[in-house]
Amino acid sequence: MSKKSTAVITGATSGLGQLVAIELARRGFDLVLTARSKERAEATRKQIEANTSSVKVDFFYGDLSLMKDVKRVGSEIAAVYPKIDVLLNNAGIHAFEPRTTPEGFPEMIAVNYLAPWLLTHMLKPSLQNAGQARVVNVASEASRRHGVLKLPEDLTDTTPFTARGSSPIYGKTKLLNIMFTAELARQWAGTGISVNALNPGFNVTGLGRELRFASVLERLLKALRLGDPRRGADIITRLITEPKYQKVTGGYFNVGTGNSIEPVQPGGDAAMQHKLWKATEDLLQQKGFLA
Repeated sequence: MSKKSTAVITGATSGLGQLVAIELARRGFDLVLTARSKERAEATRKQIEANTSSVKVDFFYGDLSLMKDVKRVGSEIAAVYPKIDVLLNNAGIHAFEPRTTPEGFPEMIAVNYLAPWLLTHMLKPSLQNAGQARVVNVASEASRRHGVLKLPEDLTDTTPFTARGSSPIYGKTKLLNIMFTAELARQWAGTGISVNALNPGFNVTGLGRELRFASVLERLLKALRLGDPRRGADIITRLITEPKYQKVTGGYFNVGTGNSIEPVQPGGDAAMQHKLWKATEDLLQQKGFLA
């Protein structure tokens, strides 16, 4: 039997990430998962092991809103796993109030965009060593309501916002994920690594733990059979495992059909994608997180 594939998943202790981790374990993948809390990691390990008998699950701990943690976790994973077949950038947050990280970044930008950018950069050598690897980024059609994109200002914009005003900022982080995916695919052409993004649809698990009524809403939506996270997990699993998605790179695919989606402007603009890449690289270099 061929050596098992290794998948790295962020945000795997709940929601979509956890469902995908369980499914990949069933399919024989070794799992490398990031977590903030040891308690939630152990609960996740138990769930994964309850679903499949012999599975290797390895946790690395850090706070993905802190680039120093992302950098450390990335180098720890790379040291232990010189070959990685799949990186799933799934962790995300919809914050209903503004918070600035201790490093000076707006929290949603840090978690949803800068963390996957930096972690992917840190794991490039391990991904290349796999010969054929896949990077899968969880984006969203929330990107269509992103307000106005200003680069590089948006990457460091800590202007206060209301709960209602949080939606365009969340949408913007998802637009950045789509743009990053397309530019990364170009930057890494010829490496054997394919890079694709997806829209997981509306998922009750992603409703934002900060909404006071989230659990009530979740029960209501489940009763109405809306926002089923299994649909989101299914498109992610397909991008990770189906051969046809290894052959494409820089794509953005929809829940359900698995068809390609045309991103909202300027998501598909190659010049803007490159501008975003440069702005991100400069910012992370300037803050000391990139050599």
